Amino acid sequence: MRRTRFFDLHQRLGAKIVPFAGFEMPIQYPKGIIHEHTVVRTAVGVFDVSHMGEFEITGPQALDLVQLLTVNDAAKLAPGKAQYSAMCNERGGIVDDLLVYRLGENRFMLVVNGACEEKDWQWVSSHAASFDVEARNISDEINLLAVQGPRSIDALQPLTSVELSAVPYYNFVEGELAGVPMILSRTGYTGEIGFELYFRGDQHTAEHVWNAIMEAGKPHGIEPVGLGARDTLRLEKGYCLYGNDIDETTSPLEAGLGWITKLQKGEFIGRSTLLQQKERGIERKLVGFVVESERFIPRNGYTIAHDGQTVGRVTSGSISPSLGVPIGMGYVPVGLAEPGSRIEIVAGSRSSSAHVVKMPFYPPSA
Repeated sequence: MRRTRFFDLHQRLGAKIVPFAGFEMPIQYPKGIIHEHTVVRTAVGVFDVSHMGEFEITGPQALDLVQLLTVNDAAKLAPGKAQYSAMCNERGGIVDDLLVYRLGENRFMLVVNGACEEKDWQWVSSHAASFDVEARNISDEINLLAVQGPRSIDALQPLTSVELSAVPYYNFVEGELAGVPMILSRTGYTGEIGFELYFRGDQHTAEHVWNAIMEAGKPHGIEPVGLGARDTLRLEKGYCLYGNDIDETTSPLEAGLGWITKLQKGEFIGRSTLLQQKERGIERKLVGFVVESERFIPRNGYTIAHDGQTVGRVTSGSISPSLGVPIGMGYVPVGLAEPGSRIEIVAGSRSSSAHVVKMPFYPPSA
């Protein structure tokens, strides 16, 4: 198992460490997942997400390669902007979802899921061989902290000369924070205001940045947050988790990611399959649902049924700490995808009624 440069710090803070994406990562700290979830929704939390993968692509054909690999239109990115995207295989299945950063005219950074780093790097580097680019896997060089919550800018601003409130959503600035050069990116996986901080350095540097953030954030209620709350936060916003809600057997159109799939931008891997899928119509769709029994918590792999027949499976599920009800996501036939549709969630001999709702769950739809 690999460790991030914050591992010793997590242990000193009493974190519960679990295997995740090949790393030993903090799932929660002593106050627990629900407390940490609430901290991010109401104040500010700090996540170590250094398990994520980063690939740098530079050269005259860098944009051409990114356009081939990803479904979104990277040509729309000016330097200093980022976009959410996905890579597909020839069958239209999702190899991974990712962030694309345009660092310069001919320089990009792809940020991929930690569990997919190795396979993604093989995918990217095998295609890069046909282009006039240099592709580097810089994952081991990068420390990554996500500082998220309504007080995140208040917590970070004393540490940097960058005017953080002036950075728009899905934009980034290369500057310094706590005296350390880094990318300050207004992105995140919680649905709250926040920044993701990419920086190089050894364990001493990593802990210096963490400690500076925690000290500056004290007046704003800052606390460390583990991967357990990261999961409940993203679920409340209806954000997909790779390996659960999306994978190589699901397409962006089925997963509700048509908005990032720019079929008219020109050729990219999987485009012809996705065009055919769009023309004939998808047969299933990823939906959100609320379980009507408060004691029945949906989990990945549970059956979704309708009129006594299996129609799909749960991909993600939990109690929503913000709403106090069990929520989940899963694929159902398009005829059951409309909000208000009635379904049944089944786990062995136990079951509960549920109904499809429009996502995100939080804040609740009007």
